[in-house]
Amino acid sequence: MNLHYQDHLPKEYNSNSRVWIYQSKRAFTIEETIKIEELLTSFTSKWQSHGDTVKGYGNLFFGHFIILMADETASGVSGCSTDSSVRLIKNIEQDFRVEMFDRQSLAFIVNERIQLIPLSDISSALESKFINPDTLYFDNTVPDKTALIEKWIVPIKESWLSKKFLQQV
Repeated sequence: MNLHYQDHLPKEYNSNSRVWIYQSKRAFTIEETIKIEELLTSFTSKWQSHGDTVKGYGNLFFGHFIILMADETASGVSGCSTDSSVRLIKNIEQDFRVEMFDRQSLAFIVNERIQLIPLSDISSALESKFINPDTLYFDNTVPDKTALIEKWIVPIKESWLSKKFLQQV
């Protein structure tokens, strides 16, 4: 699995650009991916905050993750502009019949594939060795471009999961 997603991020965006990651409960098909990328391009080209254009970027990664980014060096992102991005994701949920707001489902790379595991099952997945401390985890809580580049995909042992689960195993 090619994990070089950083090559697809806008290089000209400030390192403090805000990031929002939405994880799908299933992989999107090729046809859905094309439509979603068109929706993201259309949305980010018109993204506004109090009448000012937001320097925005959106893309679908690994067939599961919609990433929105806003470079606030020119124009900040307000509550209303954040609400408009949430509406976009809710519309995608409805149009493609998929969950995008389930924060209890965590994503890992197991056998070169993205595997979703409910938070409640992490301990048993570790105990059964389905995942281990070196298994790569998608930390969708990264707040900015720097963290996205450096800390989005990390081994479990380098994530917040290590404090919560690794002592138990």
